[in-house]
Amino acid sequence: MKKGMFITFEGPDGSGKTTVSTAVCERLLKEGYAVRYTREPGGSNIAEQIRNIILDPKNTDMDARTEALLYAASRRQHLIDKVLPALQEGTTIISDRFIDSSLAYQGCGREIGIDEVYAINQFAVEGHMPDKTIFLNIDAQTGLDRINANRTYLDRLDQESVEFHNRVHEGYQKVIQKYADRMIIIDASRDVESVIEDAYQAVKGLLDA
Repeated sequence: MKKGMFITFEGPDGSGKTTVSTAVCERLLKEGYAVRYTREPGGSNIAEQIRNIILDPKNTDMDARTEALLYAASRRQHLIDKVLPALQEGTTIISDRFIDSSLAYQGCGREIGIDEVYAINQFAVEGHMPDKTIFLNIDAQTGLDRINANRTYLDRLDQESVEFHNRVHEGYQKVIQKYADRMIIIDASRDVESVIEDAYQAVKGLLDA
């Protein structure tokens, strides 16, 4: 049996990853493609429990390295519980975030270092990297403006400073350069319908290839 593809959606907060990735997955499912949506942190029972700890606004005193380790732990459990079994059965996984988020958020946002966070995560994922990544590109301030306008609840990372989110944006640019061969970059500053259409066409093209 042919393995499924592992496709991730990445981008700064407010880029529309969840809206776009779920819409793309739903459209492909209706057309008969064997795809499954999931998300990080979380995606499976234990991983979701770790997610609650990471994003709880009460945990403002969490150490940066503790945060990075918790993300890696959640990622490992999610990979074992959901991602790898689906890929083995021939189902394509569409994941809202994966390892690139940790490289940008903890590596650069928390200033731990991309190489250091990569090392933690290689222990967790054992070389299982995405086949392709749809990167929704948007500047940090526009993303934060969207979050503040559209969300009634802000998690612990949403509440971080503009300076933090600017570092995350810079981190993503480094990640894009590092993994240029698997990146498909989409301008996420446009209306959501246009972004969904471009992302759908990109993913459909990968599946039809």
